[in-house]
Amino acid sequence: MKVILRADVPDVGHKGDVLDVADGYARNFLVPRGLAMAASKGALAQAESMRRARAVRDTRDREAAEEIATKLTPLTITIPARAGAEGRLFGSVTPADVAAAIESQSGVEVDRKRLHLDEPIRALGAHEIPLRLHPEVEVRLSVEVVAE
Repeated sequence: MKVILRADVPDVGHKGDVLDVADGYARNFLVPRGLAMAASKGALAQAESMRRARAVRDTRDREAAEEIATKLTPLTITIPARAGAEGRLFGSVTPADVAAAIESQSGVEVDRKRLHLDEPIRALGAHEIPLRLHPEVEVRLSVEVVAE
């Protein structure tokens, strides 16, 4: 069955895409939840307008992400934390702590979920943290954890 997606569906497609999916999947999952509608001539024209709007929005989002990236790249974010004699922290520095420090030091609000830390920072010193602002824009932040 040909359907037009009305919203982004993970592992299926994006809003405005015209897809050929199994009849049962369309009837029992996509259409009842309002995620898709059956493809007809009028609906195909509507899908084209959804795709154009998505392309414009994606371009605008990418440009905004690149602007934020140019602001954050030269900065070194300093995070004070309590530490022992050997440089190990009492506790750890989490993505939420890094996001708060970025906001306070640069004025740029960053979602903590966009910071990709494999595990929390547990030692003093300089660290590189990847920040994915957009699927096509990633920045490596310099973060220095210093003793309080």
